[in-house]
Amino acid sequence: MAVVQLDREDHHPENGFVSPDPTSPGLLTRIDGSVLPFLGGFGKYQKQLIVLTWIPALFIGFSQFSDNFLLAQPNNTCVQPRVNLTHSNLSAPGHSSLLDGPKNGSGARPAHMYANGSYGIHNDTSMQCWCEEWTFELHTGLVHNVVTKWSLVCKSAWKVHIAKFSLLVGSIFGYLVFGVLADWFGRHPVLIISVMFMLVFGITLSLYVLRIELCLPGWRFSMTMVASFVVLGGQLLMPGMAYLCRDWQVLQAIIICPLLLMLSYIWIFPESLRWLLATQQYGRSKWIMGHIAKKNRVNMELDADNILTELQRALQNKPKKTCIVKMVGTRNLWKNIVVLCVNSLTGYGIHHCFARSMMDPEAMETTMFHNFYADYYTMAGIAVASCMALCPAVGLMGRRGGLLMFMIITALASLLQLGLLNLLGKYSGHLNIDSSGSLNKNFSIAFSIIGMFSSHAVSNLSIFFCAEITPTVIRGGGVGLVLASAGFGMLTAPIMELHNQKGYFLHHIIFACCTLICIICILLLPETRYQPLPETLADGECYTRQPLLPPRKPGEQRLLLAQSESSRDYTRVHDTPLHEAAATAVSTMDSTASSAVDLTAQSVGDMTAPAFMEVHPVKPEVKDPNGHSRSSLSTDPPHGTGERQHHTGQQRAPAVFHSSTQSTVRHRPALSRR
Repeated sequence: MAVVQLDREDHHPENGFVSPDPTSPGLLTRIDGSVLPFLGGFGKYQKQLIVLTWIPALFIGFSQFSDNFLLAQPNNTCVQPRVNLTHSNLSAPGHSSLLDGPKNGSGARPAHMYANGSYGIHNDTSMQCWCEEWTFELHTGLVHNVVTKWSLVCKSAWKVHIAKFSLLVGSIFGYLVFGVLADWFGRHPVLIISVMFMLVFGITLSLYVLRIELCLPGWRFSMTMVASFVVLGGQLLMPGMAYLCRDWQVLQAIIICPLLLMLSYIWIFPESLRWLLATQQYGRSKWIMGHIAKKNRVNMELDADNILTELQRALQNKPKKTCIVKMVGTRNLWKNIVVLCVNSLTGYGIHHCFARSMMDPEAMETTMFHNFYADYYTMAGIAVASCMALCPAVGLMGRRGGLLMFMIITALASLLQLGLLNLLGKYSGHLNIDSSGSLNKNFSIAFSIIGMFSSHAVSNLSIFFCAEITPTVIRGGGVGLVLASAGFGMLTAPIMELHNQKGYFLHHIIFACCTLICIICILLLPETRYQPLPETLADGECYTRQPLLPPRKPGEQRLLLAQSESSRDYTRVHDTPLHEAAATAVSTMDSTASSAVDLTAQSVGDMTAPAFMEVHPVKPEVKDPNGHSRSSLSTDPPHGTGERQHHTGQQRAPAVFHSSTQSTVRHRPALSRR
């Protein structure tokens, strides 16, 4: 009873306890269980809105992978060197290639595809770029791009990496800011503002959150994966788009202009009903509920749960909006979000490291295919295979089990790539293995492909998992945090390219250790499969961690702490050995006290017996230390015989102690008179 009583007491917020809001209506906060089924469930209108979120995903895919073409480094050849070069400079070995044109194709310097898919030049540090005019040759299908437009090669190549770095930094801040705005002003205003200013990060965030909040628990993952496949479709179609456009400006226009059609979403796409109900904006919620019921052809008069009645009573409530900063006042929610953010950062960061390891920029060839399109479609094929494997894995093992499995594969790929290759090089002579390096290279490519496959799945699943765990009132900020963490992981690409480093320490030490830490932390996450989305901070705190494996028996309690622990039956506690020993001790004390009363009565004599019996007419049955009854030495008066028969065995023990005390007090005056 004490445990139950503690739960009913008022908790103070200083320990991170988030108490549920007692004023919020019950049915209106159970959106997945009451409101959406009342409006037709995942009806025709919701499916139409989901399709509207898929269409922009194709152009988002174009935008995400356009850097591989717009910022690709071409093969460059100097046509006109600088005038101030002396004859000695021109005859130097380092500058001979500046004046000589390509001979049999050997004059063009080989390009190398970086981890993000863009080609770069194998720079020779001994060569000085004293050139006025260049000729460029692109391998991406475009005739001109940003690099050829402003001759961002040689000593100016660093500007390309700075541009990529600045783009990622802007996206990180955009995710954070627009996530907070989506929680404060709504998903619909953020979507429209992002479309008006062509902010791809804002469109991505708002559409992702809207898609999650439109679906019932059984449809969330499948609808999200369809959107991921649409984005990958944009990646696969991007080379064909570049080949047809031929010019980088035309390509940009084709990517951006269709997004302007999303301005029609001002009238087509409504505000998220889930967010309106969670923030207690019941006036707008009532209108949207009527609109959804009309589109789904649902008769709202058949209101068995009295949802409309409760909504009418709650119209006077004031809206209550929450910022993501209040996440720090929780016990479990902030830990779950931080764990998933670290998973997202590790997944995207180590994905680039695996890609760079597969396409070593120090080698003279890019990969085993030696072609830009082959390399590009290899990476796209790995991403498609990862998403295809993610669907059955999550369906069988859930969100937490699938994330744990792919993270373990990522860690093994990184550790085996580090340890196994070193062992092969060390013991190649003892094992009669070819030590020329081809075997090591093949093993490195194989482990890199496996690592890219699993890390891509980790990245996608971490974002989706965070969107499910985060409550509706702060879901925009939570998704913004995990997407910003992914941006921090992608920052490793331009930084490593800027310094022309392989990232050996970052890959095999930093990110490998992060994968091991993530494996441990994933076990602390709750499972959200088939669970309703949390609406408030208190709902997010109610998600409890369950065992990773299902229970063996159907009726076994799955929670770590069963709720029935506080209602145990203690009625048979007297059967314990401790209670039996205590009962024997009490019986022995009763017998000893009775014997003391009899001996005191004998020493006083016959004169004190009537005085004692007058005060206490009830005389208990006397027992010896062995528990057998014996006759009293004193004579009982006749009038006390009937009263003694009314006393039970349970009343004898108190009577004995009281009688002995009173007899001592009464007998002292009698002894003094003698």
